[in-house]
Amino acid sequence: MISVAIVGASGYTGLELIRLLDRHPEVMITSVTSEQSAGKKISDLFPTLRGRCDLLLEPLEPAAIAAKAELIFTALPHQAAMAVVPAFLAAGSKVIDLSADYRLRDQAVYGAWYEPHKNPELLPEAVYGLPELRRDEIRKARLVANPGCYPTSIILGLKPLLTAGLIDPATLIADSGSGVSGAGRSAKVDSLYCEVNEGFKAYGVGGAHRHTPEIEQELSGLAGCPITITFTPHLVPMDRGILSTIYATPTGSVTTEALVDRYAATYRDEPFVRPLAQGQFPSTAFVRGSNFCDIGVTVDSRTNRVIVVSAIDNLVKGASGQAIQNMNLLCGFPETEGLTGLPLYP
Repeated sequence: MISVAIVGASGYTGLELIRLLDRHPEVMITSVTSEQSAGKKISDLFPTLRGRCDLLLEPLEPAAIAAKAELIFTALPHQAAMAVVPAFLAAGSKVIDLSADYRLRDQAVYGAWYEPHKNPELLPEAVYGLPELRRDEIRKARLVANPGCYPTSIILGLKPLLTAGLIDPATLIADSGSGVSGAGRSAKVDSLYCEVNEGFKAYGVGGAHRHTPEIEQELSGLAGCPITITFTPHLVPMDRGILSTIYATPTGSVTTEALVDRYAATYRDEPFVRPLAQGQFPSTAFVRGSNFCDIGVTVDSRTNRVIVVSAIDNLVKGASGQAIQNMNLLCGFPETEGLTGLPLYP
């Protein structure tokens, strides 16, 4: 049994961490924090937790939090996590950070997309927490940078093709649609019901989305050469889920059957990646509430393009579920512990 704290528990990822950890037999949540709601019960903010988690929300005081927790999830906004993570590490706690603060290995790249990094000395140590790429490194880490939701769907979608050299890395295009929960729980005009309902829009167009350098960093590692991707995210009027449609030009003659076999072989032993049969493609409805990533692939012979479609729940495999998968690896638990629930449908 380990003690864990959730720093920034009043957001959707914090709630999802509590929901999933509630079924984990080896975890005790000892602390939850919120600056705006300190002094209130977490179940007052989220009535779904009544009787299961009624902890009082605390202000963020790193020493006090670290004294209660062997492992800390930091579910804070970008640039806020790096202000407290060093203190948690110095106190001996392991940290899984759900922000972008430790995902980019190059501090200059981080500075260009966010702001100057406050503790760049930790960047070489932080392990990018996509288990399907870095399982062994995660097991040995004390700081894990939990991947972004869009990157997770795209990287898992392209791994089998890039590692086998089956596609031209210079031809990558990804169009991704996300549910509104991906924008967080804070009040924003663009997330209001009347702004989102009955609408479907692109944003961060023209390589402007902050997940772009993270995607390129990890795809470049898989391909063994620098990659630039055309990535366009879209906001979809649904609560949760991400669907990514990815296009690439093959390097040689390929068939759909061969690619389907390649995905099946690549992910045969992965508990949370479900390659689909030929002619099948994923839907966010079939991964909702789960830690699964469903992937379908085909060849468009008319245009000579490979098309990959992947689906995840942005709050689970795209955030909190993946964080718990990383926790299991860090702590020596079975990797699937607490994450075996089936998707919610309908």
